[in-house]
Amino acid sequence: MDGAMSQEEINALLNSPAAADSEVGSETLSENEKDAIGEIANISMGTAATTLFSLVNRKVDISTPVVSFANWGDICDAYERPCVFIRIGYTVGLDGSNILVLKEHDVKVITDLMMGGDGTNTDGELGELHLSAISEAMNQMMGSAATSLSSMLNKVIDISPPVADLIDLQQTVDESAIDEFLAGEFVKISFKMEIGDIVDSEIMQLYPISFAKEMCANVTETMEEDTNSTIVGGQQAAPEPQPASQAAPQQMGQPMMGQPQMAQQQMTPPPMMGQPMMGQPMMGQPMMGQEMSQMYGQQQQVNVQPAQFQAFSGNVPMGYGPENIDLIMDVPLEVTVELGRTSKSIKEILDFTPGTIIELNRIAGEPIDVLVNGKFVAKGEVVIIEESYGIRITEIIK
Repeated sequence: MDGAMSQEEINALLNSPAAADSEVGSETLSENEKDAIGEIANISMGTAATTLFSLVNRKVDISTPVVSFANWGDICDAYERPCVFIRIGYTVGLDGSNILVLKEHDVKVITDLMMGGDGTNTDGELGELHLSAISEAMNQMMGSAATSLSSMLNKVIDISPPVADLIDLQQTVDESAIDEFLAGEFVKISFKMEIGDIVDSEIMQLYPISFAKEMCANVTETMEEDTNSTIVGGQQAAPEPQPASQAAPQQMGQPMMGQPQMAQQQMTPPPMMGQPMMGQPMMGQPMMGQEMSQMYGQQQQVNVQPAQFQAFSGNVPMGYGPENIDLIMDVPLEVTVELGRTSKSIKEILDFTPGTIIELNRIAGEPIDVLVNGKFVAKGEVVIIEESYGIRITEIIK
């Protein structure tokens, strides 16, 4: 038929580069949006770093973020070892979630510092203790970041408790089981994180593109509202200009327009006709140094003395005290009681049979060791409580 398009022509039109570019453009961020989401992440993670500092009592530095696009394959290539995925969902103010990715070693260091260690107790596998501790840390960090975001967007923003999972990226993982947006392309924000001289690593924050666009739209809307309110407020607050000769003298006990309240203590009589007010130059004329010295010379002389500081003593406590211990009171710890040790060869172990007696390196009646998370903390003696064994603490190791 004349004037009608064939099915092949329709398919070619639908698959044209222009249509594809239009579809891709709606699923990406513009340069302005990338700058906005980077600034949002910079402010949020800056506040989170301050909170982490209070938890680990170590200096925390987080670099300027780098915003890019990535997919699940890019994340697997960037992290070789098992890592921890922490999902943060927004419940009030924003509709969406993001994921913070930390390396396994970094989680162990942060957990050890939170427990009062020096950050070197990173042996062993990552367990529920580490995941519980890092979830609590992220709850505090991202909660403070949400507060900063609330101030930025001028509305209340709240998050749900973060959920931490250990993910081995070298194995086949269903990324949609972690979060649906990981199955496609998403926004990756990379930070360099330093904790004292212990951690020098990289962390990542992953956003759905739609959620990033929503945050950028909120920032743009807030900036427009602030600009409009500033313009309107400026027009309402701007008084009609009057020449100096027509300026009405101020009433006793009231500050001049634009002057702070403290200036009431140094009130001056109203200026004479044609002369500028005290503290303000003539219209269009700069104030010279001599005029300034004459003006301030008429003010009341102030007795200025050097500040006296108390000398520092040698017993000033360094760092922070245990005021933050309440944050981790509900974190479970593993308590181990060690009766004794010995060394055996493989041949001797293979000769073990029921009834074999193994001699330990302790004398009968000698105190036994009590360890918490592998650290020697106390000594005690074995007691029997009804039908169970117990330990009576006899000494606390400092």
